[in-house]
Amino acid sequence: MNFTTLQELKVLCEQRNMSIGRVMLEEQSAESGRPSEQEFAQMADYYTIMKSAVERGLHENTTSRSGLTGLDAQRVMTFRDQAESNLGGAASEVMAYALAVSEVNASMGRIIATPTAGSCGIIPGVFVSCQQRFGWDDEHMVYGLFAAGAIGYVIANNSFISGAEGGCQAEVGSAIGMAAGALVELRGGTAEQAIHAVGLALKNSLGLICDPVGGLVEIPCIVRNGFGAVTALAAADMALAGVRSVIPSDEVVQVMLEVGSSMPDKHRETAGGGLAQTPTGRKIMSELKNK
Repeated sequence: MNFTTLQELKVLCEQRNMSIGRVMLEEQSAESGRPSEQEFAQMADYYTIMKSAVERGLHENTTSRSGLTGLDAQRVMTFRDQAESNLGGAASEVMAYALAVSEVNASMGRIIATPTAGSCGIIPGVFVSCQQRFGWDDEHMVYGLFAAGAIGYVIANNSFISGAEGGCQAEVGSAIGMAAGALVELRGGTAEQAIHAVGLALKNSLGLICDPVGGLVEIPCIVRNGFGAVTALAAADMALAGVRSVIPSDEVVQVMLEVGSSMPDKHRETAGGGLAQTPTGRKIMSELKNK
């Protein structure tokens, strides 16, 4: 890749007069040696899987094997349809779609890790809901996925995307940043605005620990996907409105590395601390072991 930071990515976009998504497609093709058409087709396949996961989560039984989670996306959609949502219809839908995909993951369904399975609902939740809302075609969405991929590439190579390494800020936080930046571009924003959205999103996730109850990607992972999707919308709106990340986004990525490196092991996907070690969390783990 000809970029290692978000700032370098922005400069490439300006030099080539191209969007982040189109720059990333060029870079990915050059690195893999495969034609850009082939790379695009593969990403389009990934997007098809994402849309299928949303549909499955909204309309099928997503009760997990543990029995701890499932069907919350459908509950949120029912509430949205039958009551006056505090969030408003669009944000409620994004939240429900993100929950849907995460519940499909927990129930052993097919998902795309974006960037991980633990954060798999955020990008599909934002993308599929916004596509339906704004009437975008699939080609537009696939370029958006390349934009999200470029952002994720920078984060992964300068910080973490793994909860075991950097806590949930590395998984859910990275996904929020990827979704926010890509959404800015999908809405017609500049590369500079997209990168500000990344910093705004990541700052709101710093310090988020990874504390899965029973070691399962269910509690609190699923609801964090729902909240994360809504945060991505907020960060994108801020950036499109002209709000800037006063701390440059690349510096925020470095802070995520610093914070994640200093987290105790018990807060990094070991189920040794946080929610996993509450009285209820320990009770759930005990019951799971005895099943």
